[in-house]
Amino acid sequence: MPPPDASAASLPVVGPTVPSRVVPELVVISGKGGTGKTSLVASFAVLDPELLVADCDVDAADLHLVLEPETVERHEFRSGHEAVVRSDDCDGCSLCSALCRFGAVDFDGFTAEIDPFACEGCGLCAELCPIRAIDFVERRCGEWYVSTNPHGGMVHARLDIGAENSGKLVSTVRDQARRIAADAGNRAILVDGPPGVGCPVIASITGAAGVLVVTEPTVSGAHDMERVLELADHFDATAAVCVNRWDLNPETADRIEAQARRRGASLVGRVRYDRDVTRAQLRGRPVIDLGGGAADDIRAVWTRVCGWLGW
Repeated sequence: MPPPDASAASLPVVGPTVPSRVVPELVVISGKGGTGKTSLVASFAVLDPELLVADCDVDAADLHLVLEPETVERHEFRSGHEAVVRSDDCDGCSLCSALCRFGAVDFDGFTAEIDPFACEGCGLCAELCPIRAIDFVERRCGEWYVSTNPHGGMVHARLDIGAENSGKLVSTVRDQARRIAADAGNRAILVDGPPGVGCPVIASITGAAGVLVVTEPTVSGAHDMERVLELADHFDATAAVCVNRWDLNPETADRIEAQARRRGASLVGRVRYDRDVTRAQLRGRPVIDLGGGAADDIRAVWTRVCGWLGW
């Protein structure tokens, strides 16, 4: 991740997160990783420079590898707490080691030390330390960024290894994206959402104008799409479906689209299997830049998505 560059500060600085106007959001999600979700998002960003991009796949962020953002602002993300022993004050009583049910305290016979990866942030050791040698501090869980890229603005984040509260970090990214898009005059926000149906996905889709589900023509793809559509329906999110690499199993692609119709989802097209997609990934480029059959399909899908959302 490049260092902040004041000369690149073409986006508003961080301030109150209340947007000056409501900007519609399209969230692209999938039932699992590897369906081509991020490749579509990167190409959509190229096709429509009036979009602000938000990468909410904070547990495994990789959209920046394709869009090559230049960081304007970098901010720590803190959430929850962790225990930290002040080694100079510790008298080696080992009470904290005996109390910790998570095995997070390492005691060498003289002083205690907290393993930050094992600490669950319960605060019991800090509360019961007889000499108050343990601090209970706010935990650093990652970073979030405001950036520019060759196609527009971008808000993205990265969760630290083993860190928690990815749903809260997703909400932070979306809040900042809404504020920036409103102030900068972006037509809409394009969100690369996380895969699955967990807390980060829920934090990504609530309040969105539309949810685009990217799936693939496999048995697991059909099952995962069903789960994601159930989640979208539960949160009253309007959903559409795109089948990626459909020509690898046309019959299953047909069944998936029929299944999506029964669930009330719109169909916005298919993307064929194309070796140019792999070539684009190896070069760190959006698929749309290299052309080819898949690029043509993606253009058609984006046109249908805009029609579906009334954009």
